[in-house]
Amino acid sequence: MLRALTSALRLPGPWRPLRTRGCASHGATGDPEIQVRALTGRDQGITEILMNRPSARNALGNVLVSQLLEALAQLREDQQVRVLLFRSGVKGVFCAGADLKEREQMSEAEVGIFVQRLRGLMNEIAAFPAPTIAAMDGFALGGGLELALACDLRVAASSAVMGLIETTRGLLPGAGGTQRLPRCLGVALAKELIFTGRRLSGAQAQALGLVNHAVSQNEEGNAAYHRALELAQEILPQTMERIGTLTLSWGRRNIPTQDRLEGMAAFREKRPPRFVGK
Repeated sequence: MLRALTSALRLPGPWRPLRTRGCASHGATGDPEIQVRALTGRDQGITEILMNRPSARNALGNVLVSQLLEALAQLREDQQVRVLLFRSGVKGVFCAGADLKEREQMSEAEVGIFVQRLRGLMNEIAAFPAPTIAAMDGFALGGGLELALACDLRVAASSAVMGLIETTRGLLPGAGGTQRLPRCLGVALAKELIFTGRRLSGAQAQALGLVNHAVSQNEEGNAAYHRALELAQEILPQTMERIGTLTLSWGRRNIPTQDRLEGMAAFREKRPPRFVGK
C-alpha cells in the first residue's frame, strides 16, 4: 500500500498535489498546500517539495504540517529519492513561521499538541535518509528558519530575510531552533540571535555560516532555488547514505552498504563509481 502511495506521489515531471485526509485550516478541507515532483533526465534522483500557501505566506498551520509529514513518510520509503529539496511557490517568501492566527483559535492543550507536531516535523526532516536542501528565496522567520535549519544544507538569496524572531512576540523557538542554531553557529552567537530576535539578510547569514551559499536574486525571484538545484546535481553522483552529524554510529552503518563496496571497487579499478543509494 505504501509503495502504491509513493508511486502515485512521485509521478515524474509536473507538480503533483498531495491531498491529506482529515485535516482542515481556516475552513478549507483537504486543499493541497504542498506539491511534490520527482525530476527527470540528468536530475533524476532529485525530488522537490514545493510549499504553496500564498494566503498565509506559507505559514505552518495544521494542514501544511500534516501534508509535509505525510509527504516525508512516503518519500523516506522511496529509494529513488537521493536528494530532497524544499522550496516555495510563493514569491518573496520561504516560510513565514508558525501560523499564529490559527494558533489564537486553539486551546492551551491544542497549542501544546501542535507544537509537538511541529517539533516532530523538524525531526523528520533532520532524520530524512537522503540529503536535504532548503532553497530560501525570501522570508524565513521563526518556524520557517527552524525548517531550514533541520535541512542538511541551506541556500539563500542575498536579499532573503531570516531569523528566530519568537522573542519579539513573547515566545521562544519551540521546534528545534534552540538546539540546531547553536550547532550551526556556536552557543554564544546563537544565544545573541535568539535573545535579540535579530533578522539577517542572506548575505549576512552566509558570512556567519548559517547558510552554505548566498546568491543575488533574479527577476523571477528563484535564484536560491537554481543554486540549490546545482548543489543537488553535484551531490547526485556521490553515495547517498546520510552522513548526518558524522557520528561513529554512522560509520558503522556505512560499513556493510553496497555503495561503500562499489566506491572501494571503483577506486581499485580506477573508474568512476556507480552509486545506487543502497
